[in-house]
Amino acid sequence: MKQLKDFAIEAHGGLDRWRQFEQVSADLIQGGALWSLKGQALTLEQTNVTVGLKKEWASHAPFGAGNRRSRFEPGRVALEAASGTALEELLEPRASFAGHTLQTPWTELQLAYFAGCAMWTYLNMPFLLAWPRVETEELEPWPTDSGDWRRLAVRFPGGIATHSTVQTLYFDGEGLLKRHDYDVEIAGNTPGAHIIEDYAEVSGIKFPTKRRIYARQPDGSFSTEPLVVSIDLSNIRLG
Repeated sequence: MKQLKDFAIEAHGGLDRWRQFEQVSADLIQGGALWSLKGQALTLEQTNVTVGLKKEWASHAPFGAGNRRSRFEPGRVALEAASGTALEELLEPRASFAGHTLQTPWTELQLAYFAGCAMWTYLNMPFLLAWPRVETEELEPWPTDSGDWRRLAVRFPGGIATHSTVQTLYFDGEGLLKRHDYDVEIAGNTPGAHIIEDYAEVSGIKFPTKRRIYARQPDGSFSTEPLVVSIDLSNIRLG
């Protein structure tokens, strides 16, 4: 049987095709309880997101009011004017979340870090599995009403900023990513079950356009109430 990570990468368009591109952009609509809980209900409700494919960076534009945009990198996050001039910045931003729980409010720079880190991970998956020092191990299958999903445990190296060091991916019989589990370290290690649907093909690459994130229980189950985060993507562009 082909290694699951290779099967999944091929199912989403293949590494050769993916490596022809430098970035991906999409129109983004977000909802769910998280944003109000963090004191940022409307900042990124409707925006555009762009992420790098060869280096870890992301940008949301607009970022709230004032024609601003964000710039996320693992060691720095900034809010910029449309001209690119930095208005605010935070170095080593992950350290600013020390002691946070799910209920701790975020500053705008912390929101920019979380949103950048999250969307970079999501839009690069499953091709991140081919990055240097990313380790994978296939787990026991997960039964669903539509058949068993193959599961992959992923361990990220320290140089990649993402939700948690260890994450779990679930793939259907065609090799498409259907679920993504992680613990949000910067929000008190809150466990999430991220459900992935409605694929679209863009320039030979398959992207899910609908994402719904729920609170995950210790046994891996989840309830659809409350809806923690909703993500809807459209007008996806590779460049």
